[in-house]
Amino acid sequence: MPSNAHSLLSYNTFGLKQEADEVVILQHREQLAELIRYRGPRLVVGGGSNLLFTATFKGQVVVNRLTGIEVTETNDAWRLKVEGGENWHRLVCYCLERGMPGLENLALIPGTAGAAPIQNIGAYGVELSRFCEQVESMDWHSGETRLWSADECAFGYRDSVFKHAARHHLILSITLRLPKVWRPVLGYGPLAALGEDATARRVFELVCATRRAKLPDPAELGNAGSFFKNPKVSQAQADALQLAWPELPLYPAEDGLVKLAAGWLIDQAGLKGTRVGGAAVHQQQALVLVNRGGATAEDVLRLAALVRERVSDRFGVMLEPEVRMIGPQGETHLDEALSWLN
Repeated sequence: MPSNAHSLLSYNTFGLKQEADEVVILQHREQLAELIRYRGPRLVVGGGSNLLFTATFKGQVVVNRLTGIEVTETNDAWRLKVEGGENWHRLVCYCLERGMPGLENLALIPGTAGAAPIQNIGAYGVELSRFCEQVESMDWHSGETRLWSADECAFGYRDSVFKHAARHHLILSITLRLPKVWRPVLGYGPLAALGEDATARRVFELVCATRRAKLPDPAELGNAGSFFKNPKVSQAQADALQLAWPELPLYPAEDGLVKLAAGWLIDQAGLKGTRVGGAAVHQQQALVLVNRGGATAEDVLRLAALVRERVSDRFGVMLEPEVRMIGPQGETHLDEALSWLN
């Protein structure tokens, strides 16, 4: 590693040995005035749990560690202003411990509060957009702060304005609204079994148990969680696929589309355990690509391409990565990252 490079090993849960020209730990808002003077490529990192560094980053990596939770209460809801560097799972626990339910379906999602709206994190039938009332950000170009309403955030499936037009914004805080009238969301996975016995605590415990059983701990096996998005197809294509594969799980999506389970497709394509170098498709959850030790970014990229090709060949469905891929200058995509290898 060059003497002026900074290791990113601690800032990506894939456990890849990549570097950046500069790493800054943002702990106080007073640091922002100095940071905005920087004019090179910049990347903001929270927990590094949804990132794949495909190459050395030729710029500044800012690690958001702003912390603090401010709670206000109205007759019908709790409002929480959460600083961007707060750990997401600890926030879920904080709310439950204080009798403020709602986020329990999102338990054990790795990362920080500031990263949550970028990806519009979601699990077990609940997305952040259900509770997100406002996002506070700073424009790196102008240094100005802005408040975004939920509508302005343009939330979609694993998507938001912060992945597109507002990519140059640092998320300082999010404001969540948790209604006091709690209604469980039990439509996905094993949660339906709770039925009338559902409580926020039971939902939380079952979500945690399910995730721990299916998803590897990044501290033990490097990974970035679900590597691919669940694809959406037309009703006609879904019907044709289910005719050929009756066990194919289908879920309704917006605009008359149907959501397929990407993990099921990968599993049925016979890819569990498939390896490329030190990277592999996880044996218990095919949606997760893991670093079995010594994996390089090239290993992960080539494995992702292999998975996408095999699923496309078998089902005629093209998988799209959920993991954010970071190249030398910033955000990239699988095909571009692969082109640099050839």
